[in-house]
Amino acid sequence: MRLQPRYSDIVLNLLVAIAISLVVNFSYLLLVLVEHSSTDTPPLPAGQRVAERLEEGVLRVHADGYGYLVYPDGDSVYVPSRRMRFLGLDAGDRIVADLSSPRRSGGHPVLEHVRTLNGTEYNYGTLYNRPSQWTELLLQLVYYLIMSFVMLTILTSTRRNYSMRLYIRRCLWCLVAAVGLYCVAPVTEWHTGRVVLNCMGGRMFDYMLLLKCSFAVVVSLLYSRIYVLISQRQAVVVENERLKNENLTTRYNLLVGQINPHFFFNSLNSLAMLVREKQDEKALTYIDQLSYTFRYIIQNGQSMLVDLGEELQFVEAYSYLFKIRYADKLFFDLEIDRSYYSWRLPSLSLQPLIDNAVKHNTITRNNPLHVTVRVEQGILEISNPRRPKLEPEPSTGIGLENLRNRWQLITGRDIEILATEERFTVRLPLLKPEQKA
Repeated sequence: MRLQPRYSDIVLNLLVAIAISLVVNFSYLLLVLVEHSSTDTPPLPAGQRVAERLEEGVLRVHADGYGYLVYPDGDSVYVPSRRMRFLGLDAGDRIVADLSSPRRSGGHPVLEHVRTLNGTEYNYGTLYNRPSQWTELLLQLVYYLIMSFVMLTILTSTRRNYSMRLYIRRCLWCLVAAVGLYCVAPVTEWHTGRVVLNCMGGRMFDYMLLLKCSFAVVVSLLYSRIYVLISQRQAVVVENERLKNENLTTRYNLLVGQINPHFFFNSLNSLAMLVREKQDEKALTYIDQLSYTFRYIIQNGQSMLVDLGEELQFVEAYSYLFKIRYADKLFFDLEIDRSYYSWRLPSLSLQPLIDNAVKHNTITRNNPLHVTVRVEQGILEISNPRRPKLEPEPSTGIGLENLRNRWQLITGRDIEILATEERFTVRLPLLKPEQKA
């Protein structure tokens, strides 16, 4: 069972957000694990007691995180970093505490219980409401997971037509979301034990929180850019495969429609009519034009681009066959400046348009049909009045659809079809002689 693209993107963003959250909190997770394992220390040896010392010492914190309680007489007491964080002690605090004997020979006594802190009796009751380290870790993991997922969703919500301008706009929205999430980050007040929002904690600019949030933002931006580039590359590969399949289908349909049996039989009937009426000159001209038509179709059926001049020669030969069939009832008006003859277009582009004009319109002596072919500002325009037959011919739409597909495949541009009650017009953008498809 395969996930839909939308859900696969959500799952992928969620997995990346989990990874970012784990990386951001890796040091804190490692510290919790180490300190948790350090609590499994052996019991104090027999005879080791807690001693009371009524003097007030000043806490000095080492760069590595642990501290010493220094007394006026020069004695010092070791204070583990975990105990300082648990009790909410800071450098410079004046403390009266109970001490335990050193855990090893020659070591410092260890701070055991705090009696007063900065001249005030220490209340251990405030510690009972403090969340455990595992709870704090879980809050941090969930917070950075949500933060990363929100930013990744903003940055990767659009993959197609993902321009640099759109990417910059998404980055700005991502930064706005990051600022908002930074304000609602969960922080713990050591002295109260409460978990509050960062905007309510009194320390809005926490450098550690800023560092972690900045890391999550940078990783999200880099990942989203790589993700979009890979997605666009995959889209290009899929589009190329689709175009290849469509090209094969289009060529097949083109070959099927190029030599229409009805057209062939109608041409033979027109030729037979000329022979029966002993119009030898017209019959010879008709044979020449018919021969040229089929030769052009066979030679250019697999060609990509031809000059407009060559295509117009084919149109003249092809339209002559219809003129003989619809004597004095069908006219082709070519209004093209010779300067456009060297411009390029896909071969056999005008044939389906001529066929449609003849197939779907009433052609009589009183209402002859005029098909106009002209060029305006590099646009080849084929137009004819709309005179639907009383019994319309069945239309599959394959001709125009094939023409549109071939034009997009070869030139990368689209054709324009204008259909009103009075006229039917198709506009084909030509390629300049030096312009390559």
